[in-house]
Amino acid sequence: MPFLPSLRAGASLLDLFNRFPETSRPLIEFHEALLRGPSPFTGAERELIAAYVSRRNECEYCSNSHAATAAAQLPGGASLVGQVFADPDDAGLSEKLRALLDIADLVRVDGRLVSADVVAKARAAGATDREIHDTVLISAAFCMYNRYVDGLGTAVPDDPGQYAAGAQALVEHGYRAPG
Repeated sequence: MPFLPSLRAGASLLDLFNRFPETSRPLIEFHEALLRGPSPFTGAERELIAAYVSRRNECEYCSNSHAATAAAQLPGGASLVGQVFADPDDAGLSEKLRALLDIADLVRVDGRLVSADVVAKARAAGATDREIHDTVLISAAFCMYNRYVDGLGTAVPDDPGQYAAGAQALVEHGYRAPG
């Protein structure tokens, strides 16, 4: 049940966006640039970072939707995403992506926890300035998105098929502002 009386019972994130277009449009455009714009990461890798941060923040909606979008693009699909959620160290990720997930998780808790040593570990694994930047920005943005979704009480679909359908649409068309 959403916490805003101006939204219907069972309001989704899209309902929230439609109700507040003046803030949703810039958020969605930023989201599009962050997850689909130019980057050394694939879209799947960025979705995986977003899903991982959202899972660690216990945001069910963002975790499920971005996990489905990552899975739709990753060779290991949902199985790989599930392994990353269960134990990133044992998921068969590259050393670089694993080190970057460590940075993402530290940012999720408190950006001040990211240290020169953690960044050096990512660099030693081959991470570039842009990859470190994008990881920090994805993590920070998803902390905000997670709190936005959960803080306004938007609906969380129970049907995994809804996430899969949404993922396919995102893979094909990206994130577009409503209206």
